[in-house]
Amino acid sequence: MMKLKIKAGDTVRIIAGDHKGTEGKVVSVDREKNKAIVEGANMVSKHEKPSAKNPQGGIVKKEAPVHISNLSLIDPKSGETTRIGFEERDGKKVRFSKKSNEVI
Repeated sequence: MMKLKIKAGDTVRIIAGDHKGTEGKVVSVDREKNKAIVEGANMVSKHEKPSAKNPQGGIVKKEAPVHISNLSLIDPKSGETTRIGFEERDGKKVRFSKKSNEVI
């Protein structure tokens, strides 16, 4: 299993595929499949049967997962996409932006 550099709550941009250029917040990450669900991106229509939660049923729009390799973190300082590095600062392992060298 590879080390994931993107976590839930990060703001990312999709850099490949049909939804290239779309930005959003990461809702959840599936570590086993290396996929993440991005808020408002990669929307698909899905038919759902009527249930107690949704008594009407019908066609529902929901976010589909995007592979981690197609996501790039947005640097909070500059607003541009950046790569992520790990290093030890003050005795703790932290993620940092390779463009601005600031802790994320």
